[in-house]
Formats: sequence, structure tokens, C-alpha cells
Amino acid sequence: MDLFANAFYLAVLVIAVIVGPSLAVGLLVSMFQAATQINEQTLSFLPRLLVTLITIMITGAWLIEKFSGLFLQIFAQIPLLVGA
Repeated sequence: MDLFANAFYLAVLVIAVIVGPSLAVGLLVSMFQAATQINEQTLSFLPRLLVTLITIMITGAWLIEKFSGLFLQIFAQIPLLVGA
């Protein structure tokens, strides 16, 4: 169960790190659109895409390190899980 909890925590962490800034930029663009009454659907796409790509570039190494740690933990526990 501890292994599944760690994997679930890592999945939530990765989603929060990547999607969180995109949601914040989407909210800011939406507030700008509401204030200026510009109703263009594609206006929020490019800033959100850029922020998501920049976030992945900045946090990518850290996320890969986290995934590698989880995989190493899983591989280290294979003999214990198979023997049980």
C-alpha cells in the first residue's frame, strides 16, 4: 500500500506542478477578457501553452528525478513483492 500511496502522491504532484501555472495564467487572461469584453476563445491558448512549456523546461529535471526515485524504489522492492 505504501508503494501505491507514493505513486499516487507523485502523480498528483506532477499534475499540480504542470497544470497549476497554466490554470493561473488562464484565470488572468479570463479576467482580462472580462474587463475588456474581448470574447476570443483562442486568446488564452497561446499564453497557457507557453507557460506550460516553460514550466516543463524549468521543472523537468526535478520531475524526472522524482520519477527515477520512485522507479528505483519499485525495482528495489520487486524481490519482496514477488516473494510474498
